[in-house]
Amino acid sequence: MQTSHTLAELEAVLGEQVKKLRLSRNIDQTLLAERAGISRRALQNLEAGTGSSTASLLSVVRALGREDWLTLLAPTATINPLNMVRARRERLRATSVRVKSSPAK
Repeated sequence: MQTSHTLAELEAVLGEQVKKLRLSRNIDQTLLAERAGISRRALQNLEAGTGSSTASLLSVVRALGREDWLTLLAPTATINPLNMVRARRERLRATSVRVKSSPAK
C-alpha cells in the first residue's frame, strides 16, 4: 500500500536525504554550496525542504557525486514482457473446440 505525501513532506524528505549525505561526507554547507555553484542560503533552503529550484538540486546532487540518484527516477527495464510471451513454453496439449449451443426459442 502506497501512502500519499504532500509536496511539502516530499521536499522535507529530499532535503533530509541531501543533508544526511553531506554530513556523512563531513562537508559543511559553505563548502558544498561553493562546489555546487549555488549560494549557501539556497543549500539551506534545499536541506530544510522550504523550496529550491531544480537547477540547485541538480547542482548539489552532482557536487555530492550522486548523479545515480537520477536514474532511480525512471529505471531502465531489464525484463521485456514481450520477450517473456515469445519465450513461453511449447504447448504440450491441444484443447478441444467447443461448439456454442444456440438458445432455445
